[in-house]
Amino acid sequence: MLASVYRSSRKDDMYLYVKVKDDFSSVPEELLKIFGQPDFAIQINLSKREKLARVDIREVQKKLEEDGYYLQMPPSIHENKAG
Repeated sequence: MLASVYRSSRKDDMYLYVKVKDDFSSVPEELLKIFGQPDFAIQINLSKREKLARVDIREVQKKLEEDGYYLQMPPSIHENKAG
């Protein structure tokens, strides 16, 4: 499963994963307003990975299949202190 990953232009460390590059049709309009202009970061093959740096890869795959997108939120303050 391929995923195209975009950085938020408004929130540091917020990323949006979609199944098809530049296709945001499954992403709610309100979410896109908060996210800002998507800035393409990378395309990854989730089928060839066992894990991702900050999120559960199975959750990403599940959300992509169910909703057509996955929103990766910035790490919490607690996570920043621990890492």
